[in-house]
Amino acid sequence: MAVRSHPALERLANAVLQPGFEGTTAPDWVRRRISEGLASVVLFGRNIQGPEQVAALTASLRAENPDLIIAIDEEAGDVTRLEVRTGSSRPGNLALGVIDDIDLTEEVARDIGRELRSLGVSLNYAPSVDVNTNPRNPVIGVRAFGARTDVVSRHAAAWIRGLQSAGVAACAKHFPGHGDTVVDSHHGLPQVSAHADTIALTALPPFIAAMDAGVRAVMTAHMLVPAFDEKLPATLSRRIINDLLRGELGFTGMIVTDAIEMGAVADRYGIAGAAVKAVAAGADAVCVGGENADDGTTVKLADALVAGVLDGSLPEERLADAAARVTDFAAWSGTASRHPGEGDDAPGIGLVAARRAVHVHHRPGSTAPFPLRRAAHVVELSPTTNLAIDNSTPWGVADPLKALRAGTTSVRLGEPELDVADIDDVLRRLALAPADGRALVVVVRDAARYGWMARALTGLLRRRPDAVVVEMGLPAGDRPGAVHLTTHGATRVSGIAAAEVLVGAV
Repeated sequence: MAVRSHPALERLANAVLQPGFEGTTAPDWVRRRISEGLASVVLFGRNIQGPEQVAALTASLRAENPDLIIAIDEEAGDVTRLEVRTGSSRPGNLALGVIDDIDLTEEVARDIGRELRSLGVSLNYAPSVDVNTNPRNPVIGVRAFGARTDVVSRHAAAWIRGLQSAGVAACAKHFPGHGDTVVDSHHGLPQVSAHADTIALTALPPFIAAMDAGVRAVMTAHMLVPAFDEKLPATLSRRIINDLLRGELGFTGMIVTDAIEMGAVADRYGIAGAAVKAVAAGADAVCVGGENADDGTTVKLADALVAGVLDGSLPEERLADAAARVTDFAAWSGTASRHPGEGDDAPGIGLVAARRAVHVHHRPGSTAPFPLRRAAHVVELSPTTNLAIDNSTPWGVADPLKALRAGTTSVRLGEPELDVADIDDVLRRLALAPADGRALVVVVRDAARYGWMARALTGLLRRRPDAVVVEMGLPAGDRPGAVHLTTHGATRVSGIAAAEVLVGAV
């Protein structure tokens, strides 16, 4: 096609793409594309088996280009790629925001950065600096530092300082703020209806704080913000990217799109059309490959970018400017990968933070035994998470509690398995009657988002008012149960911290 006739444009197009790929070794097509100008790749959980394998993978990629940008989406907490098979050893942003110790936040982020740099990663698509003002937000929740602009701003800056001190670039997302939405942009187009003045006071300050902290990249959101652009989502909007982010806020670093195959933009413009519109609007790099991780998609996008230049929908100077920004970033990336970052290793810092994030509330007048001195029954009510979070990643309290209290049993139930009308039958089947002498521990995750889970919890507590409730994920605020633990996250380490509290080990 056109690409074969315009090799210079092809190299520019390859430079702005940040594709993912399948497998734990570098495919031949990725190596070939690097030789043809590809400046970036993205790692996902499917590419990761362990530290030695990841280090070997990144080394083989950098053998093709020492300055290659190797990116990953390692927020820690619920969104982890490095520990997708084991569960994160660090709590997420909400836990850090609740603790509200910026030195701790910086230390946790530095710990993440040092691990990433040791594995050859140079760009982290984190942190989320969205202000989660809507508790029913289906895609942000615990990924935000909180619902207050000041809290999010100071922890965003601390997180970025920590990560980048280790030699890994941070990426503040999702501009201009995804916190006040009720639609998951993986599937549909969210809309923020707030006035521009409100957005300026609530959603934009964390991005300004991120810039003041020296953040090297910003990721755009696939959402409609009529206050700035009534027609185009932020990722495709020149008004939002060029006029607001570049012009008014003065950001000079690299601008990256959220995954371009997400439904919010791909369903309306096609994956290729969205990529062209994004670069034309001012984006420098197009993230792709969470779902479309193949050479065919990369060829399709590169061809579309070249065709856009030829038909005038994408000015050549804009494509060249985007490629130059990526190339400049890549030069920094190569230098950073060859030099150690600052700070000492902080083994166990994730568990320290997770413990500090656990809050305990006792219902007035409750005589429920606590801490638990005997084995317990654990019922975990499990939702289906959004696409940013891998459903297979371990979480919960049952396994760490079993390690601390021999004889503890558990069951995990989701909406299909649990008919709330038959809750008594479920209780009988699980032998949860108080007569057996065991405590009942009910674990919920983001219960405020799921009506079925809230109803199931109500049914369980009606039968067992002495139950201990462990609320993982985003807290609902009503603190049900004889004893109520809030972890402010659902990571593996949050479950360990909660289990320790349950048995009085801390």
